[in-house]
Amino acid sequence: MIKLHVTNEVSRLRAVVLGRADSQGKNPKLEDTYDPKSAEHIKKGTYPIEPAMIREIEALNEIFIKYGITVYRPEQIKNYNQIFARDIAFVIEDKLIKANILPDRDKEIQAIEYVWQQIPKENRITLPEDAHIEGGDVMPWNEYIFVGTYREKNYPNIITARTNMKAVKLLKELFPNKKVKSFNLKKSVGFQPEKSKSNTVEELHEFAKNNALHLDCCFQPLGMGKAIIHKEGFLEETEYLWLVNFFGKENCFHITADEMYQMNSNIFSIAPDVVVSEKNFIRLNTWLRNQGFTVEEVPYAEIAKQEGLLRCSTMPLVRDNQ
Repeated sequence: MIKLHVTNEVSRLRAVVLGRADSQGKNPKLEDTYDPKSAEHIKKGTYPIEPAMIREIEALNEIFIKYGITVYRPEQIKNYNQIFARDIAFVIEDKLIKANILPDRDKEIQAIEYVWQQIPKENRITLPEDAHIEGGDVMPWNEYIFVGTYREKNYPNIITARTNMKAVKLLKELFPNKKVKSFNLKKSVGFQPEKSKSNTVEELHEFAKNNALHLDCCFQPLGMGKAIIHKEGFLEETEYLWLVNFFGKENCFHITADEMYQMNSNIFSIAPDVVVSEKNFIRLNTWLRNQGFTVEEVPYAEIAKQEGLLRCSTMPLVRDNQ
């Protein structure tokens, strides 16, 4: 049995599910994409190839091995994208909660059934189908649970809106001892996969630059009281200011629109003072080291073309008490 324990984003990591990239199959068609950044790279002919993605995700696995972390991998599904383990489930305290993700991705959950079966039944949570939620929007933070959402009336028509307020309400009921704080995120409302053939590369790029697919695409709490944040990722300035005040302006690293597009906020903490980051994030990595962090750099720029990075690829199961 696995004794789950996750209460924040930064305590020393002991066990994690890491996605896999070794049987991606054919590139998706434009009309079948889930996000504008993937569509942009398909249109440009720069969509990542499988060998490059395997190298990148295995470089992350090597870091986990270096730190003695137990790594679980999804069972392989032939010709299927299984990189982004964070989307399919998430742990809060001792509960593993299955995400209600896009219907086309249901097989990804089946691929971690062997992990699910190692959790006591009372700690396995399946939400109702109309409670939409993905792990990239959920951040346990000690007495808080931060949740990205989209509250606008056009939610049902926006493919980049992944977590609704019904799921936020259910998290409040599941964890009455926690303060569940939701944040209304900016979505690229103009992106419609079925119409993307008529979009130019430049239009798709602008959609991607103006899209906070999940909360971890525009915000990331770090150890030592620090945080990464992108103001324009939030629809409501008051919610952005709440986070800045919570962490302190002097502790927040503000990223630009281009840095958000490159996924600078989607790094991953192994310990309060150890992070894994993309090797090309020069400005961020320099700041992190100046703040006292050990920065383990890996290549991840190809996987980033699918609008996901290091946090998206990982689903922590066990962290120490801080």
